[in-house]
Amino acid sequence: MTDYKATLNLPETAFPMKAGLPQREPEMLARWDSIGLYRKLRQIGEGRPKFILHDGPPYANGSIHIGHAVNKVIKDMIIRSKTLSGFDAPYVPGWDCHGLPIEHKVEVSHGKNQPADKTRERCREYAGEQVKGQMADFIRLGVLGEWDNPYRTMEYANEAGEIRALAKMVEAGFVFKGLKPVNWCFDCGSALAEAEVEYQDKKSDAIDVAFVVEDADKLAAAFGLSSLAKPASIVIWTTTPWTIPANQALNVHPEFIYALVDTGERLLVLAEELVESCLARYGLSGEIIARCEGRALELIRFRHPFYERFSPVYLADYVETGSGTGIVHSAPAYGEDDFRSCKHYGMQNDDILSPVQSNGVYVADLPFFGGQFIWKANPAIVEKLREVGALLRHEPIQHSYMHCWRHKTPLIYRATAQWFVGMDKVAHDGSTLRARALKAVEDTQFVPAWGQARLHGMIAGRPDWCISRQRTWGVPIPFFLHKVSGELHPRTVELMEAVAQRVAQGGIEAWFQLDPSELLGAEAADYDKISDTLDVWFDSGTTHWHVMRGSHPMGHDQGPRADLYLEGSDQHRGWFHSSLLTGCAIDGHAPYRGLLTHGFVVDENGRKMSKSLGNVIAPQEVNDSLGADILRLWVASSDYSGEMAVSKTILTRSADAYRRIRNTTRFLLSNLNGFDPARDLLPAEQMLDLDRWALDAAARLQDEIIEAYEQYRFWNVYHKVHNFCVQELGGFYLDIIKDRQYTTPADSVARRSCQSALYHIAEALVRWIAPVLAFTADEIWQFLPGERNESVMLNTWYQGLVRLPQDIALDQAYWERLMAVKSAVNKELENLRANKTLGGSLQAEVTLYADAALAGELAKLGDELRFALITSAACVAPLEQAPADAVVSEVEGLRLKIVKSQHAKCARCWHLRADVGSHAEHPELCGRCVDNIDGAGEVRRHA
Repeated sequence: MTDYKATLNLPETAFPMKAGLPQREPEMLARWDSIGLYRKLRQIGEGRPKFILHDGPPYANGSIHIGHAVNKVIKDMIIRSKTLSGFDAPYVPGWDCHGLPIEHKVEVSHGKNQPADKTRERCREYAGEQVKGQMADFIRLGVLGEWDNPYRTMEYANEAGEIRALAKMVEAGFVFKGLKPVNWCFDCGSALAEAEVEYQDKKSDAIDVAFVVEDADKLAAAFGLSSLAKPASIVIWTTTPWTIPANQALNVHPEFIYALVDTGERLLVLAEELVESCLARYGLSGEIIARCEGRALELIRFRHPFYERFSPVYLADYVETGSGTGIVHSAPAYGEDDFRSCKHYGMQNDDILSPVQSNGVYVADLPFFGGQFIWKANPAIVEKLREVGALLRHEPIQHSYMHCWRHKTPLIYRATAQWFVGMDKVAHDGSTLRARALKAVEDTQFVPAWGQARLHGMIAGRPDWCISRQRTWGVPIPFFLHKVSGELHPRTVELMEAVAQRVAQGGIEAWFQLDPSELLGAEAADYDKISDTLDVWFDSGTTHWHVMRGSHPMGHDQGPRADLYLEGSDQHRGWFHSSLLTGCAIDGHAPYRGLLTHGFVVDENGRKMSKSLGNVIAPQEVNDSLGADILRLWVASSDYSGEMAVSKTILTRSADAYRRIRNTTRFLLSNLNGFDPARDLLPAEQMLDLDRWALDAAARLQDEIIEAYEQYRFWNVYHKVHNFCVQELGGFYLDIIKDRQYTTPADSVARRSCQSALYHIAEALVRWIAPVLAFTADEIWQFLPGERNESVMLNTWYQGLVRLPQDIALDQAYWERLMAVKSAVNKELENLRANKTLGGSLQAEVTLYADAALAGELAKLGDELRFALITSAACVAPLEQAPADAVVSEVEGLRLKIVKSQHAKCARCWHLRADVGSHAEHPELCGRCVDNIDGAGEVRRHA
């Protein structure tokens, strides 16, 4: 038998089938670094419209986890897709470097009692080390950015810029000092931001406590009685016995009905709808002898259970009747609602009792409980109430309670003198910060859309922002307070600028080392230099000021705002929130035009990632085993608007999808062997109909892919690209063209037409996947034929795809119908293969019995119909001639019959044809192959 292999145009490429991503990706990173890829992107971006994605800084503490990887990969996909869309899209990565967690790490390593300046020095050093480690992991993910010049909030210039941002807010009138209950952690010794609070179950002592009436006559009158026949008490229910020593009032709802209940020995005041449940809880029986509205009880005094003072009744709308007694005990130092209620009734700051110190221990002179830690004092307080006859019920309960996110210990509300940003303070232009922020939320584009209502609700209901902390490692609040009046120095804004200049040269240490006389001169003796530091959310929340218009100016042709902020859904109350407030306070608008929120990562069963559950997927391990491109493909395939599930099984599926895309691309490359686009590329009008359809399909798909990128719907990009590789290409086009690609003359129109289509598709496909498969796309780029620049990212979307003319006979609809027919034929071929009637499809001869309309369509391909169906013979016959054993297909108006060809097999093209053996010089070949070898070559017009 003659070997005709040398006469075939067999596929060949050096592009490896095996990706070897864990080994090849680091090599690609080194290449990007060697060619200065990011800098070249900035050079080609000059003059383009800007797209600014401002990086929300991860915290400089610990190795990155899968959530970090998701965040950075999504950002990178956006930056890359915007670059391909013709924008100048810089990416400046950043880090949040101050705050308690870093200080805590240093304390654990070096002890709590080290000098403050030494703590700051070690914190700065520790944060720097953490940044280096996290940076290496982010770079390994293929994230392009200004890694040689990131921003860090602990850079001197940024620390100074933060002070200047605060000065702007002071100047606008939004900053004030006040006594208010704030979230307080005993372990931190500091107030906490809302974002630093998490909720866990806690066991507490639930108690019902009776307060004996002092104004008996007024109580009787409120209930419409001439007098009280028995001793009377009002009853409260609380889960915080430790607050009873600080009780200063009682709250009732003005519109609720309250009952005076005779229980035999005494009268009890309870909300009417809770009388039955309360009496059952106390083991008492009784009857209601009178009723009144809550407002009738206003200012009636009751006695504190064990201290010589009175607790008046105040009216409050926040009182509920879901549980308890319908009466709330009010300790204004330890509750936000309590504080507001007591202030509303004229209580002054100096009148508020605050016996709990910053470490959770009662002051030493508190009767009965002085010097005790509050949680340990609870049993003693319960016992004291029992002793004085005020305890009606005591039982432990399990309930959700606020905890410190760092120490995992219970928090309390504690009234302390702190610095606040006032939500409802009126600025010089007559607006409030709340009104500005709500308007800004309405003006912002949210992805997903539900984020707008969420953030709007948070802003509408939030209290003033406590921005002061009592920590060492943080940007200072550089205020001087008058020792007598407590007022800020009248030149505060001017002094803050002087401090900022010093901090810009020496860091925050410059403030703590500053002698007040250096700035105040002789006035220094009259002022105290405060030691409070700023809430760490103020650090990151002002990066739009001290980074975007400071250390890394990002000029934007639409003003000093980022186009997009992008973080996890928890940042509605974190970075999105603090940035919104500072932006509105300083500039009058949000620092962003759009907010994109992604969900948290869970395992395949929807469980939170946890070391104890053994379901943690570390991005470093994925990089080392599968490669970063597999991780990136998983991110792209996930709908980030909700929780994102990941596991080894899910990543394996991503690897399978990756192989399909890679193998498809490899097929394109291998069949472009010997193709020089400068010499061989055919114009669309000279190409075969099937190839023109392939270009049209790719062009239509590209429009959809670009739209999906613009909408940040990366999972749509993934599915569209994957489906195109599997269906239009792998399941239809690439199978059909193999015969023409391999068997026709190398320089024939039939082959060059095919190669031209493959070239155009490859040029487009490599760009489609570049934002997702960053490493693989650049690897493919090196193997594409023709002259090209150093990276796919130095280009824009491919413009060489050509749509079909509207008047073309074999239009998009035609090829879709043919695909349906081919699918029906394939289904029957599979059946015949399964029962061993046939081997490969080229053993088949098919007759298509079609109605007149379909028959006319199929006849347009003539003899080339067999190439489209990948059978050795194919003919069309009238539907009414179909024999009884013809198979009814899913295509309307089509039946088909397939038989095994009895002809000899061509040794070159493998088709079974009647003329095999009739050519003397090539007795093993069909006439078509003889012509392709020795003659002018076959002419193909359609497929």
